[in-house]
Amino acid sequence: MGQPVGQRTYAEDPIYFMRVYLFVMMLGMAYTLSRPISSGDAEEVKLLLYTIGNRSTKQGWGNLPSWQKEASEKAVEKYAATQEKKWRRWNEAMFERSN
Repeated sequence: MGQPVGQRTYAEDPIYFMRVYLFVMMLGMAYTLSRPISSGDAEEVKLLLYTIGNRSTKQGWGNLPSWQKEASEKAVEKYAATQEKKWRRWNEAMFERSN
């Protein structure tokens, strides 16, 4: 009787329990979706190892002339060196110590 008119307690509010239930369900769904999916199939791991691990760098270059193979290898090496230089400069610029 000490409550002002028009205010209800949580126990009297029928929608409160629905909101709490919805919040808990969304929290549980967010947790479930954020967990990584574990694969029980060893076949997928074998397939991944087969496609990535067992490939040689020369595979698929059988039809190319030797000059084109050499030019491609040189271009890849130059690109990798350029990217390394770019990222090194970026890293130095982002994380250089202020004196």
